[in-house]
Amino acid sequence: MKNNPTVEGRGTIFGGASYTSPQPCSFYHFKLGARVTRPSDAPAFTLIELLTVIGIIGVIAGFVLVVAGPVKKRQYIYNTQAEMAKLETAIERYHAAYGFYPPSPPTPPAAGIPSSYVNQLYYELVGTTNSNNVYQTLDGSAQIKAGDVPNAFPGVGGFMNCSKPGGGEDASAARNFLPDLKPNQIWKGYTNSPATEGVNLLIGSVNGPDVSYQPMNWQDLNPWRYNSSSPTNNPGSYDLWVQLVIGGKTNLICNWTEQVQINSPWP
Repeated sequence: MKNNPTVEGRGTIFGGASYTSPQPCSFYHFKLGARVTRPSDAPAFTLIELLTVIGIIGVIAGFVLVVAGPVKKRQYIYNTQAEMAKLETAIERYHAAYGFYPPSPPTPPAAGIPSSYVNQLYYELVGTTNSNNVYQTLDGSAQIKAGDVPNAFPGVGGFMNCSKPGGGEDASAARNFLPDLKPNQIWKGYTNSPATEGVNLLIGSVNGPDVSYQPMNWQDLNPWRYNSSSPTNNPGSYDLWVQLVIGGKTNLICNWTEQVQINSPWP
């Protein structure tokens, strides 16, 4: 019987022993650990296949962009609503401590009048001290001369949540009702003409968020509007709201309805 021709292949097995095994001549012979290269006739992607893959990736990317817009909008609204809830809690704690809501300027916010958006809510909720006719916030972030308060906040003579020297009820210690306030929720140093000193304002942390929306003529300065002097939506308490512009549309976040109001005329 005729045997097939063979070649001798030598290798090693575990333990170092050598072995020799016959291998058919028609097979490639590889050394253990040698680099294996693809034969020149190996299959590759065609241009049509590459274009198909690129097209699929483009469709997926477009889908992601379409979905990302509404998700981002919802995140802006959710964050703002969460911040409003914390402000409401602080305002109610203030009311429980003093028997009245934090005062606001007598003139409510009016559309197109940025100065009317300015209010002293930050100072009332954070608390102040008054020494030598200078108000200092309890968190140490701001101070203002007592004589400049009416200029910064028209119609406001001073702050109620304030530790005052002397005896009697006026000497009661001020309280900070917003101890967890974050830096991106405060605008520092806004000057409301004719005031000569800058004041701090409570703002929404998401800002506009559209950069084109600048209600105070400053980018990212979007203060909380507050009215306890003459609230029209919550008589006997207060109105609190802020406008967000997302995708060219205004979104009213307010404390008189849970529904976001689109393109509301409120300032």
